[in-house]
Amino acid sequence: MSTRVLIADDHPLFRAAMVQALSDCLPEAEVLQARDLPETWKVLEKDETIDLVLLDLHMPGNQGLTGLAAIRLNFPAVAVVVVSANEDPNVIRRALDHGAAGFIPKSSGLDEMTEAIATVMDCQEWIPPHLARAVADTESTDEDLELSRRIASLTPQQFRVLAMVADGRLNKQIADELDIQERTVKAHMSEIFHKLEVRNRTQAGVAFRRLELIDPASRI
Repeated sequence: MSTRVLIADDHPLFRAAMVQALSDCLPEAEVLQARDLPETWKVLEKDETIDLVLLDLHMPGNQGLTGLAAIRLNFPAVAVVVVSANEDPNVIRRALDHGAAGFIPKSSGLDEMTEAIATVMDCQEWIPPHLARAVADTESTDEDLELSRRIASLTPQQFRVLAMVADGRLNKQIADELDIQERTVKAHMSEIFHKLEVRNRTQAGVAFRRLELIDPASRI
């Protein structure tokens, strides 16, 4: 069976570059594309044979590490490589802590993209050579490691509930949207509080918001 890769990015030119890189290192690969996180989700739910997702940190619907965390919880067999214009070593370290198989800067040339994809498909972690030392020197904080561990302990449904809580939704609204009973939402909330080691909805929302990152393009 050929390798199936999903390119999840809202920039057509970058998607085209990734398609070219894939054709160079995985000529037999079947490539799918998505322009935002909801479309990415639909593709992943429909196609259980996807091997790799190339995920833009800041495409529509994705706020930093939230999409990465959600995909790792719901589709643990799928490798995820983060692509971003943000080359902050701390951001790269946090992405790796949350389960990314690698990180490809959007400034990468075609050869580097090809090497990155080939490395990840060989089950090795990829960090750009020019950033490797800075990332190696960036230690994961105990707070970040603990957050990644606690987030990873949630079930996919609990993560969805947590995201809605962080968005300010009430239990009834969450129940209606997920088509579950309100008491089920309350049960999920109890488990979320326990797993995240928080006492209330506000603290749970703050924990979720720590996954979000500022898009460097928004500062221009």
